[in-house]
Amino acid sequence: MTRAEILAADVKVEPIKPAVGAVIHADRSQLLSKEVAQLTLRLIEAHGVVVFPCAGLSDQEQQAFTENLGASVNFTKSAPGGNKSESAGYNITLDPKINNEPEYVQGTFFYHMDGMPLANMPPPRASVLSCRKKSPSGGQTEFASTFAAYDALSDEEKAEYAKLRVIHSLVAGVREVKPAEELQPHMRSRKTERPLVWTYPSGRKSLLLGYTADEVLGMPKAEGRALLARLLEWAGQPAFSYRHHWQEGDLVVWDNCGALHRVIPYTANSGRLMHRTSVAGVELAA
Repeated sequence: MTRAEILAADVKVEPIKPAVGAVIHADRSQLLSKEVAQLTLRLIEAHGVVVFPCAGLSDQEQQAFTENLGASVNFTKSAPGGNKSESAGYNITLDPKINNEPEYVQGTFFYHMDGMPLANMPPPRASVLSCRKKSPSGGQTEFASTFAAYDALSDEEKAEYAKLRVIHSLVAGVREVKPAEELQPHMRSRKTERPLVWTYPSGRKSLLLGYTADEVLGMPKAEGRALLARLLEWAGQPAFSYRHHWQEGDLVVWDNCGALHRVIPYTANSGRLMHRTSVAGVELAA
């Protein structure tokens, strides 16, 4: 048997729901193999989200795992908990000793996709998140498949939405947390334009949504925001969504343009600490 055949025999994949999520059961020694990386890429496009229970990867091992998936990107260098290195992870916490701009993390209490308001880069291809310390209450992460949300649209809706483009902004992403005038200037300036429908080289399509989606180009603001709100509700329905209850050491990978995510609120004194790394994206056809 070849190495790939041996590995395939040892790795077990268990779907979580028909429309979203899968668990990969593999020996820890296999996680940094190229074969597991290729399997992960296939599964996140098929299922949106994959879970490696209690993987227990160190920061360095997580970085190596991420780089097996593709080129690494660091877009949170200036955020509290970030790292100036081009290929480094981001520590996500509300601990005031680490994070003195909590609104950036509190914005993740609402459905979003990573890096969407950043004008100088395409949205990350995938996000990789490890649990270093879970919160005693709250802190679970919910995922919603925008692959499934797109697939379930009518043909008429698909044709209509294929033409639309959306302005994403960090101001919109933290609107429920802090007024725009109270934000740091570098946060207020982050905005960019994205297609509403994201098309993969395979032909698979998804919706680019989230609280960062501020307005639809060419539509009156009220109508555009109402459309975005309806689509967000549509994507978040129980059939398309999954709530992950973290255990320390869990590793979760998701297709950043095919799955929304949000964290169930937790307090600053909970000690919750997550470590995120990101796979660079490429601009694809709308």
